[in-house]
Amino acid sequence: MQLKIMPKKKCLSAGRMLLILFLSQMISALEVPLDSKLLEDLVQPPTITQQSPKDYIIDPRENIVIQCEAKGKPPPSFSWTRNGTHFDIDKDPLVTMKPGSGTLTINIMTEGKAETYEGVYQCTARNERGAAISNNIIIRPSRSPLWTKEKLEPIILRNGHSLVLPCRPPIGLPPPIIFWMDNSFQRLPQSERVSQGLNGDLYFSNVLPEDTREDYICYARFNHTQTIQQKQPISVKVFSVDELNDTIAANLSDTEFYGAKSYRERPPTFLTPEGNASNKEELRGNVLSLECIAEGLPTPVIYWIKEDGTLPINRTFYRNFKKTLQIIQVSEADSGNYQCIAKNALGAIHHTISVTVKAAPYWIMAPQNLVLSPGEDGTLICRANGKPKPRISWLSNGVPVEIAPDDPSRKIDGDTIIFSNVQERSSAVYQCNASNEYGYLLANAFVNVLAEPPRILTSVNTLYQVIANRPALLDCAFFGSPLPTIEWFKGAKGSALREDIYVLHENGTLEIPVAQKDSTGTYTCVARNKLGMAKNEVRLEIKDPTRIIKHPEYAVVQRGNTVSFECKVKHDETLIPTVTWLKDSGELPNDGRFHVNQDHLVITDVNDDDGGTYTCVANTTLDIVSASAVLNVVAPTPTPAPTYDVPNAPFDLELTDQLDKTVQLSWTPGDDNNSPITKFIIEYEDAMHEAGLWHHQTEVSGTQTTAQLKLSPYVNYSFRVMAVNSLGRSLPSEPSEQYLTKAAEPDQNPSFVEGLGSEPDNLVITWKPLNGFESNGPGLQYKVSWRQKDGDDEWTSVVVANVSKYIVSGTPTFVPYLIKVQALNDAGFAPEPAVIMGHSGEDLPMVAPGNVQVNVVNSTLAEVHWDPVPLKSIRGHLQGYRIYYWKEQNTSQRNRRHIEKKILTFQGSKTHGMLPGLEPFSHYTLNVRVVNGKGEGPASPDRVFNTPEGVPSAPSSLKIVNPTLDSLTLEWDPPSHPNGILTEYTLKYQPINNTHELGPLVDLKIPANKTRWTLKNLNFSTRYKFYLHAQTSAGSGNQITEEAVTTVDEAGIPPDVGAGKAMASRQVDIATQGWFIGLMCAVALLILILLIVCFIRRNKGGKYPVKEKEDAHADPEIQPMKEDDGTFGEYSDAEDHKPLKKGSRTPSDRTVKKEDSDDSLVDYGEGVNGQFNEDGSFIGQYSGKKEKEPAEGNESSEAPSPVNAMNSFV
Repeated sequence: MQLKIMPKKKCLSAGRMLLILFLSQMISALEVPLDSKLLEDLVQPPTITQQSPKDYIIDPRENIVIQCEAKGKPPPSFSWTRNGTHFDIDKDPLVTMKPGSGTLTINIMTEGKAETYEGVYQCTARNERGAAISNNIIIRPSRSPLWTKEKLEPIILRNGHSLVLPCRPPIGLPPPIIFWMDNSFQRLPQSERVSQGLNGDLYFSNVLPEDTREDYICYARFNHTQTIQQKQPISVKVFSVDELNDTIAANLSDTEFYGAKSYRERPPTFLTPEGNASNKEELRGNVLSLECIAEGLPTPVIYWIKEDGTLPINRTFYRNFKKTLQIIQVSEADSGNYQCIAKNALGAIHHTISVTVKAAPYWIMAPQNLVLSPGEDGTLICRANGKPKPRISWLSNGVPVEIAPDDPSRKIDGDTIIFSNVQERSSAVYQCNASNEYGYLLANAFVNVLAEPPRILTSVNTLYQVIANRPALLDCAFFGSPLPTIEWFKGAKGSALREDIYVLHENGTLEIPVAQKDSTGTYTCVARNKLGMAKNEVRLEIKDPTRIIKHPEYAVVQRGNTVSFECKVKHDETLIPTVTWLKDSGELPNDGRFHVNQDHLVITDVNDDDGGTYTCVANTTLDIVSASAVLNVVAPTPTPAPTYDVPNAPFDLELTDQLDKTVQLSWTPGDDNNSPITKFIIEYEDAMHEAGLWHHQTEVSGTQTTAQLKLSPYVNYSFRVMAVNSLGRSLPSEPSEQYLTKAAEPDQNPSFVEGLGSEPDNLVITWKPLNGFESNGPGLQYKVSWRQKDGDDEWTSVVVANVSKYIVSGTPTFVPYLIKVQALNDAGFAPEPAVIMGHSGEDLPMVAPGNVQVNVVNSTLAEVHWDPVPLKSIRGHLQGYRIYYWKEQNTSQRNRRHIEKKILTFQGSKTHGMLPGLEPFSHYTLNVRVVNGKGEGPASPDRVFNTPEGVPSAPSSLKIVNPTLDSLTLEWDPPSHPNGILTEYTLKYQPINNTHELGPLVDLKIPANKTRWTLKNLNFSTRYKFYLHAQTSAGSGNQITEEAVTTVDEAGIPPDVGAGKAMASRQVDIATQGWFIGLMCAVALLILILLIVCFIRRNKGGKYPVKEKEDAHADPEIQPMKEDDGTFGEYSDAEDHKPLKKGSRTPSDRTVKKEDSDDSLVDYGEGVNGQFNEDGSFIGQYSGKKEKEPAEGNESSEAPSPVNAMNSFV
């Protein structure tokens, strides 16, 4: 429930740039909060909230339900069209409309046919503010027709020939799902040799005798109606050559016979698609499915490549034993030539599929609802893309805008409707239709013109309670049209709260990042627009945090005794804490031995189960704290117990049954030292490769004394055994005798194989070599193989010594390679290694990004767009794009220093980025470069842009010269950062009387070319305060202040001019005031009285008895102290606990109120920022106060005028 400020609309074409730039500075779209009380009063055009899909296939056995739901105020009425004409539902007894809705129900279950209601339906929701329309909803009943009757002759063919079993399912709606099964409803097994095509046919690359069966049945499942239709069974008989004797040949006289040639191996040929090339068209966002099925003997294997690029890694999938290539979420970039290659031992064949990706319309920027106030401007933007480019058309309240009633505030410019000076009659619902030959998009967006004064939706006098030093959030949900501005005030006469201490959120919420005790009070939220004002008060209370000042302590208790845990809590007096005790993070046992009182947990008759962690949890409605302690329960009276220790080491190790890959180890356990042995750990040493280093071999149960150990080839083994019990591990046994196993070929290949180029023309293949233990024998070497991934080249191999790198030279730049590294030794080769993919070396990119565009967002921020560089031209792994930009200097600046270029890098494939931190009113140049792993590519052509003006800085200096009795002359230096063209200076000044109150404020406008100004006809013997700031067309800058006096002293010495000397003059004035002299006399009298009292008490000390003297001289460290604040109870002073008064000094003139002390600590820093340590010492730091806007007239700065109160909220 909040008022949201939507992003400003972006500029359109260059021809409309100035107009849209003007409008974009004035447009703020409002979202109406879903507040029930607010919605009762606000009118709103209809909005379609739910509708049936565009292509709506219905089940003819059920009633037809066509959905159309909409919201609006007043509630909309509904009507329908069918096939472009009005659909009168009252005349059809089978059609009913849901009350309060546009949803239709057509009752065809009792009578009527679904085919009668086929057609194109469209819903319209209408109220007094406009009409919204639904999509065209095409209603079609689903169909699941039967197979046509046909006589299928048995198929007889020789072993090894190819075969295609046609399915040709009936045409249904929607199309059926095809699968092949037998008479037992078991799916027929498929493989690289036998598979089902996308058209449903069953393809055999070559047949085998086991393919013989009489029940090849094609099934079609129609999911919409949950029905399955089946084709007549097909009989297939496969004969081998030996079986084709004369008797069988005689039986083939009246049957179809495939394949007259004898069984023989042959290279691949394609069964589908036909020819060497074909075309495929797919829509953007769909799944692209490409299929190649080949026949041949042996069975061919299918490979896929893209001729002019690489296949997208994360979107490419292979189906049907790689015979089908699928790319999901296909886009225009996936267009191109795809090649499938069928290969077997006798040859290869390829087929090229030319893919074209078209696109139904899709949104770039759908139009958004506009809520405007009378007289405001706005735009509706409807941008869509597609292939071919979609056509944009507009409708108003469901009627083409060309024939809709004319609206003088509306102007249509292609995909944009521009509204100027809207009135309440401008409210309407607009429809944008983007269409091409592949589909359409329809979006409703209303323009609702409302004139509403501000309303604050937060409850009145809401109370917020927050723990000290935590954030506080005060809500102010609001609504109004035009968009109200929000200000917060503290107290009855406080000034507007500023963002240097508080955080003001767009939804009206006021955030106090660190709430302190002095944050307590009443806060007022004020919402204003040109139609009125609304305000609401909320209260904030800051509470002391809950603390545990006495924590429970660790305890060791004997069984049967009593234990007590103490938990003393200190909390805010207004909060009621709840103290809960937990055991091991759960509730206390339901046992009468556990007693909980205010501060203690007492456990009587402690037993072993009571051991654990006990936690005291203290929580209030605002916070929660906890503290824990451990209870350890021990035996009441320890009795002598047997010695417990780790086991002794095993001994008598023996190796038996010594084979090539196994050996049996036996041992004798040592003493378990009164704790049973739970397991034995067996370790081995390889004296040949890693002498002195022991490795874990295995573990066995503590009841075993033998173990069958698996061995690796070519290792000189020694073994040792350790015993383990509950107390730990024994020392190792003495090593067994050594046993050398025979050499064998490696059983693994090197790991971490990589292929990366170090130069543009090489490929560096690296791997982690096998260690000596893994080599399995002498003569360890590696066979390194490589070939280009996208090509038909054979593998190139080389055998290298036991190294970890091999460099392939003369490679093309940044080409994917398939790589494998196989280990071998004197005994043979390791298993076939895995194939990994690498790339040859990168080179610098060849092409610069194109179509670089700059959109200046504001005076310090710009947005840059560019077209991506084609992947081929990057010649490496894309790292990102780098923007070089610099500020152009004028001639004098260019001579003084070198132009400083700044660089921003955007990772990955981003094609846009933001340039922050620009200087206002400056001329910038930039270019963009693509970056890969090798470096940067060439720079794009330089693009220049200018930043608009900003507000200037404060004037560099301000001084007062030539003071006279009735005039002062001011001299100043222009701002060091004008940030634009200065238009004028504003000088404000006001007198200050002897009580430091400010007089009436005078406001002067001074031309921008002036840096000196003389003020005449001033009051003599008067101090003035001056405020000066410069202005550009963007607004006013910061001000600089100064003070001066028009009088001379009695000796004729000229007056001191300047802030520092003015302070000295103030001190002289204060010292001559009667009230100050009286105060000093009172202080002196008070000191004299205190000295007399101390003298009398000291003299009386000798008259006290000895006991009283001892009491009087008791150790001050044991004096009683107050529990709450730690002060000595005997010398407590009620005044010590009074908080410092706030507002004793104002930020504009530092005047002192009469009721405040002159030496208040507020003088040493901002009142909110001043802090005290726990011991009461001041830790605030001296800080100069920022000058605020001067107060109007004679009013105190405590209560600024409404104008300044609004100006302060910036």
